[in-house]
Amino acid sequence: MKKAVVLLSGGLDSTACLSMALKEGYEVYPISFDYSQRHNKELDHAKRIIDYYDIKNYRIIKIENVGGSALTDTELDVPDFDGNSSIPITYVPARNIIFLSYAVGYAEVLGADFIYIGVNAVDYSGYPDCRPEFINAFEAMSNVGTKRGTLGNPIKLKTPLIHLTKAEIIKAAFENDAPLHLTTSCYKGGGKACGVCDSCVLRLKGFKEAGLVDPIEYE
Repeated sequence: MKKAVVLLSGGLDSTACLSMALKEGYEVYPISFDYSQRHNKELDHAKRIIDYYDIKNYRIIKIENVGGSALTDTELDVPDFDGNSSIPITYVPARNIIFLSYAVGYAEVLGADFIYIGVNAVDYSGYPDCRPEFINAFEAMSNVGTKRGTLGNPIKLKTPLIHLTKAEIIKAAFENDAPLHLTTSCYKGGGKACGVCDSCVLRLKGFKEAGLVDPIEYE
């Protein structure tokens, strides 16, 4: 069975991505990152998702927080959704560069051929490290910076959500029986989702357009 490293945040997109990797028959090695994020709720939910699937090969990686984001600095407020096209203060500097760098090293050690990451460039907050340009550039860098790449057997990045709307992602997750009731998307990390941050608004919009009911609770 071929192996795949899957980046799992505990959110909707990464859970949908995990469900796709499992449906495609890979032996999955999910990894989550503790990067001193604003709250631990997403890691708690990631563990619940792992338990739901009864996955044994799971790691949480500790990374020192570099700051500069409302998701890592509690002195910065998480803004409500405003539809602005500029990169928001919830952008975490170089997050996916760091995450994917670890994932590539881990995949090379495991002998895994693929890395799944749930980046999306349609219904998203405008983060530069979620775009096809970034994924293509990172994969090219990995191909020349790893032993496997230089030997002609590169590790491939799989981004099955990158061109999907949030509604399409949700429909695909439902078809795969993904445990969306165990996911969390809210940037604020309260007992119930706030419903007004970028992530909540995009999630609610997606469920509405998909004609489905979001199974999590909102304030």
